[in-house]
Order: sequence, then C-alpha cells, then structure tokens
Amino acid sequence: MSITCFGEILLRMSPPGRQMMVQAGSLDMVVGGAEANVASALASLGRAVRFAGVVADNPLGDRALAALRACGIDTAFVARAGGRMGLYFLEAGSGPRPSAITYDRAGSAFAEAAPETIDFAGALAGARLLHCGGITPALGPAGVALARAAHREAKAAGVPICFDGNYRAQLWAAWDSDPAAILRELVADATILIGNHRDIALLLARDFSGEGEDRRREASEAAFAAFPNLELIASTARHLVTSDHHRISARVDSRAGSHQTDDIDVTGIVDRIGTGDAFAAGVLDGWLAGAGLEVMAQRGLALAALKHTIPGDMCPVSRAMVDSFSAGAGDVRR
Repeated sequence: MSITCFGEILLRMSPPGRQMMVQAGSLDMVVGGAEANVASALASLGRAVRFAGVVADNPLGDRALAALRACGIDTAFVARAGGRMGLYFLEAGSGPRPSAITYDRAGSAFAEAAPETIDFAGALAGARLLHCGGITPALGPAGVALARAAHREAKAAGVPICFDGNYRAQLWAAWDSDPAAILRELVADATILIGNHRDIALLLARDFSGEGEDRRREASEAAFAAFPNLELIASTARHLVTSDHHRISARVDSRAGSHQTDDIDVTGIVDRIGTGDAFAAGVLDGWLAGAGLEVMAQRGLALAALKHTIPGDMCPVSRAMVDSFSAGAGDVRR
C-alpha cells in the first residue's frame, strides 16, 4: 500500500557559493516543495509513494516531474495545466548571516487549480496515509478549496491524514486570510500533526506557560483535547548557535505519553531547507512500521540531521544510512 503526498512542487533558485542575490550573475535550480520533500525521503526509504498535485504544462513542469520520478515516486496523479511553476529564491546564510527566502508563487498552475483538476479519489485509492499541510491553504482561496477537497476525499476513503502545520506568514499575509480558523478546520481532520507549541498556540489562540518539555506537553494535551481525531503530534526543537551550527532535539507525543530525544549538535551545515520535511518523513516511516514513540522520534531526528548535510530540498538517504546514523560519526565508510 502506498502513501499519498499532496501539495505544490516548486522550483528553488539560489545564487551559487552562498552569494547574496545582489551579487549573483547566475542561479542554480533544484526541485522541491514541502510535500515533495517528504515524498522523496519516504521513497528513498523504500516506501511506495504517490504524489497528487498540478504542475505547469511546459518544460519547467517536465523538470519537476522528472525529479520526482527519479526518486521512484508515482506521478500519475499530478495534473498538467497552463500557467507557471511556483518559485522561491533562497539566499543561503553563513555564520552570523541568516538564510533568506523570497516567494514567487502567486498565480502558479497549482495555486490557481480547481479541485476537480486533481483525481483525489484515484490518488487515495488503497493508500495508507495522506500527507499534506498548511502551505497549500496559505496560497489563497483556491488553495483552501484544494486542501478541503483532499481532506474530504481522504475521509471518504477512510485514509488517515498527516497534516504539517508549516506556517508561512509571508503567504498568509498576501491575501485577506484567517489562518487560525482555516488551519483549525483542517487539523480537525488529522490523525497526525507535525507542529510544535507555537503552531498549537496559533490554532487555539492561547499561550502555554511552561518551559521546555513541560510546555510542549501542555500544548500537546491542549491540542488532543481540542481535536478528538488527533493521535500523534511530532515536533523538533532547534537552538541556533550560528547559521552553520544548530542544536536539535525531536519529540513525539501521543495521548498516553511522549518521548523527547537528547539534543544533538549539527555543525558544518550545508543546507537547512527541507530538514523539517525530512523529520516528518522519519516519523511517518516509524508510524507506518508500527514503531513506538522513541523510534519515531529517533528516526525523525536522524533524517533531519542527515538532511543538513545534503544540498537541495530533498533528502535522498537510504534506509541503511538512517539505521546506522549516530551523531558525530563522520569518518569515511569503507
């Protein structure tokens, strides 16, 4: 049985060599997007993955589909439409200079698509899980309609939903939106939520007073009380030392308990983009295998840490790499 991921496939444009945009004479292009990143990581771990979405019916759309197919993802339910591909521009940070993202997604073939453009019923037939998230509804009213259609079909088919909050303030601010209300509606359908105490605070319009693990548990319990369908909440905690040195831990909460890993140091960071998607894929891989909270958290942390070492949006690591992962193990494998 397959996992179905749904969202917008994007093209990422970046100046080479960590240049700033004002210096750039050329741009490197890679394929990504949050849900595509999750799909690629799960496929790399050997999971059967389908993707549902819309790409432009032009050579840039061809490039996007080729990247997914190269990962072993089934793209039969990615529709083609006139229009443009969504883009984002990344200036990679270094040392004290943070990375910066500029979106160019308005009016893309995906953002303008009507729900009937995508065969959600076919994409979800026999699926074990639908993975989607909060970026699609952030694109505008058409994105909200797409997200609602995906959830409606998943519920009709009895397919559990994993929803990644992925709050994008720049996208929500570009239109007359009510993100908290829209996201509450969608999270109410989910079995799994990828999100931390800040995401839950937005959903419930309240703050959480504890510190560290206590605050995260308080937030999770509030979410479980507010959303009866929720069974699992997964999140990371990140402390930035510099752009190239982060300390990260992973956490998974259920209604009955929780597990939080120790912090690990991630240094010499090559590319932070997509690390949260890699984390989500690791958690979902554990959930699909019926693993406990500790294994799900550790597997998510392993993929997230490994993604920091890989350029591009996607995390094409093998199951053997994840299974043998240990923080600080950097010697050559012979």
